[in-house]
Amino acid sequence: MQEIQLPRTDLALEAHEMVREEEESKKTEVSGVIIEEDEVEGIKVTKVIVEEEGERRIGKTKGHYVTVEYSLNDEETLKKVMISVLYRFLKERKLGKEKQVLVVGLGNKAVTPDALGPKTVDKLFVTSHLKQLPGNLESEKRSVSAIAPGVMGTTGIETSDVIRGLVNEINPDFMIVIDALAARSVERVNATIQISDTGIAPGSGVGNKRKALNEETFGIPVIAIGIPTVVDAASIVSDTLDYMLQHIVRETAESKTSTYALVPSWMKKKRGKPMEVESKERQKILGIVGTLDEEEKRQFLYEVLASYEKNLMVTPKEVDMYIETFASVLADSLNEALHQ
Repeated sequence: MQEIQLPRTDLALEAHEMVREEEESKKTEVSGVIIEEDEVEGIKVTKVIVEEEGERRIGKTKGHYVTVEYSLNDEETLKKVMISVLYRFLKERKLGKEKQVLVVGLGNKAVTPDALGPKTVDKLFVTSHLKQLPGNLESEKRSVSAIAPGVMGTTGIETSDVIRGLVNEINPDFMIVIDALAARSVERVNATIQISDTGIAPGSGVGNKRKALNEETFGIPVIAIGIPTVVDAASIVSDTLDYMLQHIVRETAESKTSTYALVPSWMKKKRGKPMEVESKERQKILGIVGTLDEEEKRQFLYEVLASYEKNLMVTPKEVDMYIETFASVLADSLNEALHQ
């Protein structure tokens, strides 16, 4: 019998939300997980601190996670915020300019949703080779090396083995790994940046988990930066059902007072914030599925799609534009934060 792939996410913030939904405790935090929210230049920045108990509860490695939730309507503001967040993240870990860094761009450059790491590395300002030259003008800059090692499917070599050889050869003080992630919610695809000090497991977002890249593996701090570029079909269906419920309930309410209730929604003004739908309304519209809570509904959809091998990983059609933009944002932010 085929093993069912249960709902998962690479984002610590979403993992925390999943546990809250399961325990129906949306007004309280999960024990062992500390959430600190802030707003910088109008962009929401959330710090998630996972302690030992929280590691068991939400399934994320003990450590610090920072998520930046943004809109690409203002790319320059996003860069300013990312520079500030990255600079502070490095400073808190005492990784100043005197520390040598190796930046690793994970992923397959030939597969657009997975090309974030390699494309970011292409735009980085690397200086380790310049610092070796006599009388060079970059002596005050941090020593930065960078590589995009490819994926095991094209190289035949485990990514962690490639990186271990580099670490042994150049002896960096710390490492930054950049990779595309998987999200559980459609709303967070191409809309969230996560920074953590826990490292990363390449391919885990699409069920192809490789050896972990972390401090335990290499003996140096490993900072991971990722952006979710894909979401699975079950999550899309689940979110679509929620949107449909809200739409039907809202249209029904408007039909009692509005003379244009049957006009397509795209001809009306933009809708407001998501609304809660009462359980009676959910059951009336969705039948048996409407009796399930959020996590039960998602798991049911996973089981249905997985049993037919149709739980596809999906990315927006504009992904090529997004990847180019994200690579520029991350590279520019890293160049500023690393070299101050």
